[in-house]
Amino acid sequence: MITLRQVRYFLAVAETEKVSAAATNLGISQSAITLSIKELENQLGVTLFERRVGGVALTREGQNFISHARNIEAAVADAVADMHPDRTDVEGTVKLGVTNAGAGYFLIPPLARFQRAFQNVSVQLLEREREEMEQQVLDGAVDIALLLTSNLSNAPDLEHRGLFQSPRGAWVATNHPLASRDTVSRADVIEYPYVLYQIDEADRSSREYLAASGLEPKVLFETTSLEALRSMVATGQGVTILSRMLFRPWSLDGGRLEWVPITDAPPPMEIGLVWRKGHVFTAAEARLVEYLEAGVR
Repeated sequence: MITLRQVRYFLAVAETEKVSAAATNLGISQSAITLSIKELENQLGVTLFERRVGGVALTREGQNFISHARNIEAAVADAVADMHPDRTDVEGTVKLGVTNAGAGYFLIPPLARFQRAFQNVSVQLLEREREEMEQQVLDGAVDIALLLTSNLSNAPDLEHRGLFQSPRGAWVATNHPLASRDTVSRADVIEYPYVLYQIDEADRSSREYLAASGLEPKVLFETTSLEALRSMVATGQGVTILSRMLFRPWSLDGGRLEWVPITDAPPPMEIGLVWRKGHVFTAAEARLVEYLEAGVR
């Protein structure tokens, strides 16, 4: 029978992609994690991780299992929360603004746990681009926003709390010449046709940090579709530089990608919460913030 310990160890390795880092975070030995993962793989009858330079990566089966593992962990968290009757005293409406990256790659699991725990709280979602969302916060159209905090335009009028940072690296096909290297430079990457992602200011950021090094990418394709970008990279038609948070090692058509660290890496992408300066959280807002913060632990 699969145990909660196995699930937690699996998630720790999946999130860090290093057994050593997972062991440090959990405060246990690497051998304990390795044995637990092996037992889990034997019970499932699949291989969940494969070795790669500098750590491990999820296999396709591992990618399929990770959503189940997160659901298991969430169900246990819900069971614990259900034992606290005071949560029924929290009610009201929270207007939460989000941008594409926050909504697609972070928000949904912690929001689902929050809504199961606080059924008397209504969360109204609004998605906009980062600059427009900042104005929505200032105008009071939303109470709190989850967005990229690394590029805030109205920082003096806003308060923000970073939730996590995601380093940027090179995305290349498994059989690409750069895939076998431990690290690459920005100059190495732009030697090849470049695929430019246009969501959440990724295109502008890419051009700015490459231009800062006197580099100009040979843009093959500009797209708002991350799946189209993954497919083009996986088939070897182009490369790109994007954050680790957005990375998945498989494209929809079954191609394989690699993420390679960059020695002169651009600043990491930071996702965080933003609200008007001086705004006092209601009980509902405070509980939601707690759940979003817990989502990165």
